[in-house]
Amino acid sequence: MAILGSEDVQAMTVLTMSAAEVSRYDTLMRLDRGEIRVADAMALLRLERRQIYRLLERLRQDGAAGLISRKRGRPSNRRYGDAVRDQVVSLVREQYSGFGPTLAREYLAERHGIRISCETLRQMMMAAGLWKDRAARRPRPYQPRYRRDCRGELIQVDGSKHWWFEDRGPQCTLLVYIDDATSELMHLEMVESESTFSYMRATRSYIERHGKPVALYSDKHSAFRNNTASANGDGMTHLGRALHALNIEIICANSPQAKGRVERANGTLQDRLVKAMRLEGISTIDEANAFLPSYMARHNRQFARTPFDPRDLHRPLAPHENIEAEMVWREQRTVTAALTLHYNKALFILEPNRTSQALARKRVEVCEYPDGRIEIRHDGQALPYRVFDKMRRVNQAAVVDNKHLDAALAMARLLQETAPHHRKRNNNEPARTAQTGGMFAASAVATASKVDRRTLCTPKLKRGPRLSETELVARGLAEYAG
Repeated sequence: MAILGSEDVQAMTVLTMSAAEVSRYDTLMRLDRGEIRVADAMALLRLERRQIYRLLERLRQDGAAGLISRKRGRPSNRRYGDAVRDQVVSLVREQYSGFGPTLAREYLAERHGIRISCETLRQMMMAAGLWKDRAARRPRPYQPRYRRDCRGELIQVDGSKHWWFEDRGPQCTLLVYIDDATSELMHLEMVESESTFSYMRATRSYIERHGKPVALYSDKHSAFRNNTASANGDGMTHLGRALHALNIEIICANSPQAKGRVERANGTLQDRLVKAMRLEGISTIDEANAFLPSYMARHNRQFARTPFDPRDLHRPLAPHENIEAEMVWREQRTVTAALTLHYNKALFILEPNRTSQALARKRVEVCEYPDGRIEIRHDGQALPYRVFDKMRRVNQAAVVDNKHLDAALAMARLLQETAPHHRKRNNNEPARTAQTGGMFAASAVATASKVDRRTLCTPKLKRGPRLSETELVARGLAEYAG
């Protein structure tokens, strides 16, 4: 509470006083004016006579400022010294990072002999930025927003990785497309993993069934957003470039709560769909994809809502739009003078003709389809080619009859069969778990991470123990003794 001091009429002083100090000021002013007796002031303030006269003397000399507590703004007499506070904060920062005040207090007392109250330690940690109070740790509130007005205006997309087949099959991912206006499941597709090719295939199926939506609303998955964009490219992903060509917008949510409809749908599906597939005995991805359309119809009958505006904003494909040609992984390569180009550690040799011979030192597009097919295009025209794969396994030559060379070559053969050299292709290659075939499809044989060379060959290359002179003489090798 603030009052105005009257010591100087020209410059008024604002004083900050507590409620008790204001009450004391009012009582002492009445006593100074003779309106009450000293005994009455003692009863009202609950102070002794000597303290009443002492406060009254301060009031007459300094005015209202004389009644303000002299301890205000000064550190407490019981406050820990700066050396102790620095020691405690250093120990917590170096040895107990991430510990709460209660747990850190226990370890300080047990291991360092520092006994301090939990509240004092909490205040020290908060002042040093090592802890936040409950209000600061409270999760941010997310206000609900209204649905979109029309069906097909905004489609929320997400991939849910879960044990969909429980213990009957492997863990896989369900791609979910849900309409924001109606909460209607528009498309479900079970895939091995959430990848660009998986989204390309699922989005193509969605567009062929419903048409083109106005926008897709997704998270910051690398299929939708280039999280490492640089000045070297346009910053668009391969799926984003395909949707841009089809005039479909991509909007990335900043948090999972922003696309809450598809997140809540994932939770519902992880409960209801899992049980429905258990009753049907479904244990593979193909069986699940055959079952999902009937499940979507039953789900939408129960949970879908009527849109505010009955219009459907899905658009058909334009005559010039080729969805199959757009939904590809597209990269540019330079054709050499020998009419060859490199892509993913494979050498593509163009068939010599009038078109390909004019492409020397020029850029062409390598287009990889979700099903594994590869096309080399120039100005929209596919070029014939043949492939020389650099990673093809080479057969070993015959082994000569030499003890050491035989063991070395046998080990080399086994190493090549177990872990072929350079079996990993480019670092920026797409995930191909969704591809059904093709030369770059993931191999079903797992490559061993490390091979113990000592267990591969029966002939050992290691030197045996050194023989003594007696053993050399006994074996008829006396010339080597001595």
